[in-house]
Order: sequence, then structure tokens, then C-alpha cells
Amino acid sequence: MASTSGEMEQLTSGASNRIIFILRTLRKCLVFVLSLVLSLLLVLRLRPRRRVSPLSTPEEEEEEGEEADPAPSRRWRRKMAWKLEEEDTARRRSLAEGVEMVGDGEISCRWNSSLFYGRRGNALFSRSWLPLSGELRGILIIIHGLNEHSGRYSQFAKQLNSSHLGVYAMDWIGHGGSDGLHGYVPSLDYVVADTEAFLEKIRSENPGVPCFLFGHSTGGAVVLKAASSPSIEDMLAGIVLTSPALRVKPAHPIVGAIAPIFSLVAPRFQFKGANKRGIPVSRDPEALLAKYSDPLVYTGPIRVRTGHEILRITAYLTRNFKSITVPFFVLHGTEDKVTDPLASQDLYNQAPSVFKDIKLYDGFLHDLLFEPEREDVGRDIIDWMMKRLDVVNGSAPGLW
Repeated sequence: MASTSGEMEQLTSGASNRIIFILRTLRKCLVFVLSLVLSLLLVLRLRPRRRVSPLSTPEEEEEEGEEADPAPSRRWRRKMAWKLEEEDTARRRSLAEGVEMVGDGEISCRWNSSLFYGRRGNALFSRSWLPLSGELRGILIIIHGLNEHSGRYSQFAKQLNSSHLGVYAMDWIGHGGSDGLHGYVPSLDYVVADTEAFLEKIRSENPGVPCFLFGHSTGGAVVLKAASSPSIEDMLAGIVLTSPALRVKPAHPIVGAIAPIFSLVAPRFQFKGANKRGIPVSRDPEALLAKYSDPLVYTGPIRVRTGHEILRITAYLTRNFKSITVPFFVLHGTEDKVTDPLASQDLYNQAPSVFKDIKLYDGFLHDLLFEPEREDVGRDIIDWMMKRLDVVNGSAPGLW
């Protein structure tokens, strides 16, 4: 990698650059998709169905259907896909367990990693960083962005610990050390539900301690949707959003119409070359090098279903800005080319939340906590949390 940002190969961790590429390709594939769907319907209508014993092995199924269907059985393909997914998860989980959570050889906090089981029983990798001493003033729960993982936030966690704030973090499905195929998100509603379950778990383990949710990029969209639920909002002192993925739009209206179909026909499909060139997410060359040499950061082309899920959740949130009442602090760089800072401004302007703040950083890019001024950004977040905690602690009994 070159030594200056101007010479660096462009890279991105966010949604919009790769989604635009995919959506343009999807528009070109419209005729193909419709033809494929019609062909499949015709084949299923004309081809007699073969009865298969539920106790048949994949090998027996292949033998029974060798003459009628030369292709591998659907059951066998599912088994092979599941095996590959399990192997991928085991590899990533081993890497996640080896991530350095302290750094600099100094033990400045009590840290731990463990597995947490989500709403659907899936194993999710989680981390925690807690101050060595002193009263815990509050807890921040980190929900990372698309394609990254919770282990990248250790420096920010230690900064929070220095202000007597505890930190917990969870890897999404298909990310970090969690279950699922790397980089594949079958539904962002799963991530929302897992976030809610994780919050409930942390609160039960820390009764009486005010909790905040933090979300970066697409993680910000997840946090905002989770906090839109009155039952979840009641559990929170507030939420913090950095560079949230809001108002992501398809390149053409017709693409938005066919995206759901394509995501059903080939949900895991990847468009070759979709991530060859992107947009830098930090002005710090060392931060970019560390990110894209991290084996737990997914750098492959975005999968079709994942892209569609981002379109779906951002469309929902954009329609519902005026229903957001949770206290929030949104931070965005004005030169962010991955997500839209104007959408963050619209969220601030339209949301009826009584306690809300926004800060736009002139010239900053997408990954605010990995910019050269990361310490200042972290301090802004801590200051907002402390201000919010003063309000909470001065409220009438029964808020918690």
C-alpha cells in the first residue's frame, strides 16, 4: 500500500459504493431474472415430482435420481453449504479469540470474550471491557458496521473505561467470530433482534446501570431500528450513531422492484469486481492498512441478499424519521462518500426526540473512530454520554 492517501488504492467498508455497482448490474440482469423465474415455474409445473424417503442419505438420493435428475440433489447441496459455513465459522471464531483486546502490554481493564446465543439460537461472539476499579457509571453496547467486527473497537473501549464506562460488543451474524457465512446477512431484522436480546442480557447482568447503544454505519441503522421499539427505548439512556447508513437508494426505481426477486433467486451471489475499487474510509494510512489486512474484515464483493437488506432497512428508517423519540447523538464526516451526512442532518431535523444532538466533522471520512482525530471523536461521545447520564440520574425514580 502506498504511503499517502492520494496514492492508496481506494477501499471501502460501507454500503453505498458497492450497492450502486450491484444495483446497476441488477438492472442489466432484469430480463435474465424474469426469464429464469418463468423457466423455473414452467419446469416445476411440467416435471413430475420424485418422492424421496426422509431417511435417505445424500448418496442414496443421487443414485435414485441419477437418470431423472443428473444434477446433485437439493438436500446434498444444502448439506455441503452447511458444512462450508461451519468450517468458515470455526476458522473465524479461532481468529476472533486471538484478537488482542488490551494492547501495549498494559492491563488497563478487565476484558473477556464469550459466546452469546441470539433469538434464533445462533452463536454470536461477544466481548467486554470493564474498568479495573471504581463505580460503573454507565455501559455502552457496540454494534459494529457492515463487514467489520467488534475487536476493532478496543482502543475506543479503553478510552470509555478511563471515564468509568463499561463496554460490551457483539459480532453480527456472518461477521467476526459469530455463526454464519462470512459477509452474508440473510436478514438485518435478525441483527436487530439479536441486538435487543444482547441488550436485555447486559442489563440483567448489570442491574441499575444505565445502558447506551452505539452503532456505526449499517450498525447505526440496526441500532436506530431497535431503539424505535418502545420496549427497547425504555431500556436505554440513549443511542450514539456514527456515520449511520440512512436513505440508501437504488440507482433506478425498477431496480428496487426486482431486487427482492433477485435476492430470493440467488441470495448469496456475489458480483465479481464489485469491491475492486472503493472509497477510503479514513485519512490515516496506518488505520486503512490495519483494517484491510485484518482477516476478520470481509473485503469480498457484497452478497445480493445483504445489499437488498440494507436497502430495505434504510427505506424503512427514512419513512419513519418523525417517529424517532429515543435520545440520540449522531456524528458524521462531511466528506463521507460511503454514507450520506445529509441524511444524518435530516434525521436530526425531523426526529421529535427531546434530547438529541448532531456533530458534523468538516473534512472527515466514514470511519470516525479511526480518523487521525479519533481521540477527539471519542471524547465528544463520552461528553454526550455524561451529559445524558446527568439527566438520567436527576430524573424521578422509576425511570429504570
